[in-house]
Amino acid sequence: MSTPAKPDELDIPYQLPQVPYMTPDMVHPGVLTTWLDDDNLWVPVTRSVSFKPLLLSTTGGYYINLLRVRQSGVLSRHRHSGGVHAIVLKGRWYYLEHDWVAEEGSFAYEPPGETHTLFVPEDVEEMITWFHVQGGYTYVDPQGVAVGYEDVFTKLEAARKHYKSLGLPDDYIEQFIR
Repeated sequence: MSTPAKPDELDIPYQLPQVPYMTPDMVHPGVLTTWLDDDNLWVPVTRSVSFKPLLLSTTGGYYINLLRVRQSGVLSRHRHSGGVHAIVLKGRWYYLEHDWVAEEGSFAYEPPGETHTLFVPEDVEEMITWFHVQGGYTYVDPQGVAVGYEDVFTKLEAARKHYKSLGLPDDYIEQFIR
């Protein structure tokens, strides 16, 4: 059992070294403001879909990113190998297989094994959602036949290629990798 801290000890930082081999902290200022700007740092996936990486965990097998969609209709049909957490920052979307709608300010959790079809309504000009994806997606046809996949490594490679095409330094992508 620990001894309660004395009042004069409350403002003293932790005095011992951090554990060995720990990865460094990561802070990206302005994620909910300036990061939403329409700049060339959005990594294109298609003509109307792009993402900005926040964290690409190659050791943990997950990624956190902002997904921006500027089209209505079906975005993708996919199966999750891990859980997904989402917070809608702008617009709204839903899954054809469910009766709920994820609107601006909503939090959604999607369990491992879930297969669904993401749909953006006609009246939504732009949707931006913060996604924390554990594992990856297997893209499937309506009968569940695999047609593609996406994971932290495919995200990393797409971002690396895009940033290189912008003339950014080769190590620019490393700020997102842990």
